[in-house]
Amino acid sequence: MNGNLSRNAFSPPWYMQSGMAQTLLNSAKFRNRGTGDFENNCREKIIDAGSGIRLQGFLSEQPSGAKGLVILLHGWEGSERSAYMVSTGRSLYRHGFNVFRLNMRDHGTSHHLNKGFFLGTLIDEVYGAVKEIIRLFSPDGQGFLAGFSMGANFSIRVAKRASEESWKGLKQIFAVNPPVDPFDSTRRVDETPLIRGYFLKKWKKSLEIKQELFPELYDFSSILTQKECIPMTDLLLKKYTDFGSLKEYFGHYTLKKGWLEDVTLPLTLLTSEDDPIIPSADIAAIEKSPAVRFILQKRGGHCGYLMNRRLESWYLPLMLQTFRTP
Repeated sequence: MNGNLSRNAFSPPWYMQSGMAQTLLNSAKFRNRGTGDFENNCREKIIDAGSGIRLQGFLSEQPSGAKGLVILLHGWEGSERSAYMVSTGRSLYRHGFNVFRLNMRDHGTSHHLNKGFFLGTLIDEVYGAVKEIIRLFSPDGQGFLAGFSMGANFSIRVAKRASEESWKGLKQIFAVNPPVDPFDSTRRVDETPLIRGYFLKKWKKSLEIKQELFPELYDFSSILTQKECIPMTDLLLKKYTDFGSLKEYFGHYTLKKGWLEDVTLPLTLLTSEDDPIIPSADIAAIEKSPAVRFILQKRGGHCGYLMNRRLESWYLPLMLQTFRTP
């Protein structure tokens, strides 16, 4: 499946062809309006992710006879309530799957669960949580994983870790617009005012919550005055971590040589040429194992692929087809 490119399948209407429009509409709150069985059958779960770490999640269970369990991972400063998480979860649930939306550390309303703050390097706890969720909530001991943006980066690292350990708990992984070079992606966020403003507002609010909960540990006052993500990250790392530089920190989860060559679990990568944050060429250039299916679209923005005025996502039928594959 290596190098399986599809450039023309997604064709949005003219008024939604802009990559920026696709990116911004993807997170529009009005996509979450209304409730149904997906929300009514949802329960909060606190997951033991190992080493004393607890992560928050929300499980929507079928009344009976589920077709499988799907775990969803949000993007940076997203949560179980992000529009793409809700719309994807609703669709999967409507088609018979149980859906677990996992919040990574300090996302959603989980800031109180752990003293340490979120970093993109925390793959151990996400991998531990995925294994625990499948152990607790999958009758057959297997499940599916789908991640968006940063969550897609984590999903790829979960796939690699599972491959290294020969863990067969995941049947399929679906990664939407994963950042290959997170430093470059963060720089691109800083260079795009609309996107920068969106992330800065959410990240600063998250840090304020963390500081309020643990005032004996954190004083983010100098960090919160910054007007770009790179300087904020730099100050945060220098003050509260052992990372020697931005390069060292981001290098820990840059998807460079070896990340996709060694994956043995079925992994689908979806990305678009007009993503304003992540260059598709970065993903295309990485050597991939035969277990990796790479799907490239000309349009779609960053995790958008919205195909009509109802803001329905083109990738949903593809994801469903993938998760139904034996």
